[in-house]
Amino acid sequence: MDSPSSDEGTELTWLNVALAFGFIAFNVIFSYVFDLGVGVSLLVAATRCVVQLAIVGTLLQKVFETDNPWAVAGIAFLLNLMGTFEIVVNKSKKRHQNMFPSVLFSLLASTIPISIIGVRFAMSVTKFWEPAQYIPVVGMLCGSTINGVVVSITYILKELQDRVEMYLAFGASRSEACKPILVDALRIALTPTINQMSVLGIISIPGMMTGAILGGSSVERAAKLQMIIMFFLSASTALASICSAGYTISVVVDREHRIRQDRIYSKSLYNFSFSLTSWGLSAMVGLSHKVRNVIRNAMRSLYKALVRGFTAKDNAVRGAREESGGLLERGLSYEDSPPLN
Repeated sequence: MDSPSSDEGTELTWLNVALAFGFIAFNVIFSYVFDLGVGVSLLVAATRCVVQLAIVGTLLQKVFETDNPWAVAGIAFLLNLMGTFEIVVNKSKKRHQNMFPSVLFSLLASTIPISIIGVRFAMSVTKFWEPAQYIPVVGMLCGSTINGVVVSITYILKELQDRVEMYLAFGASRSEACKPILVDALRIALTPTINQMSVLGIISIPGMMTGAILGGSSVERAAKLQMIIMFFLSASTALASICSAGYTISVVVDREHRIRQDRIYSKSLYNFSFSLTSWGLSAMVGLSHKVRNVIRNAMRSLYKALVRGFTAKDNAVRGAREESGGLLERGLSYEDSPPLN
């Protein structure tokens, strides 16, 4: 009889990935049927996920084999650099002056120290730069920190004109006028992490713990690792949000207590609108407007046909009920009804 762990070494092929991609296709069809307008975004995101993870998997395999601390440092910097690019170019609708270097500094100042101290002492790894231990931790910290930074900067730039300008008009200093929105921005940025920690283990089993269990680790060790990682994530998100939000305030409100709208930009970062999304749409997906319109029209036609079919059935049932009601009022049955000419 096979042991319970006989499936641990099961190889996953690209066919398995293609079968799982069918769930994305279901979401795309659902989007077109109900005209949600997110079908292309789903395809782009899924395609980016496949390409990026394939590249990262190949690259990390080489790094794991070399066991070089400088290679690990390079990967950690690359993850923070790509995270900064994602924040500034794709996630933020409004940007401020020197946003890219400030966000990069915020990510590096939060993810690198917390990952080094945490892996070395909390996870008890003597060689904290060991690729299999350090790189996954940095990757998770970057992914969680991005959301906090985006939320905090976006909230400040959105509320700046209304709230801060009013306080400044009544004679408040820069610190007094900006403190309320800074506190609110940090509170909003940390709320998702707090909510996530509060439901772990009771409502949801997180991905890191699931991966450790599937990788053969004991459930108890996987649970402890997840606790440690969640504490890392909360600290990293808080530190990066504080750094980025504080610098944003210092840029958009100068020392003369004036709001500097000239330092806030709402246009695309590049004139040719280069971003990962547009690149993925044109290079990886390659769907033309004509093809998308054909798919959309086909889905709408199918939806309308289904609606007409159900409507016709309802009308037929309603007509039969009305006919039956009219015969009963006259004291007749279907057999006694007059013949049709």
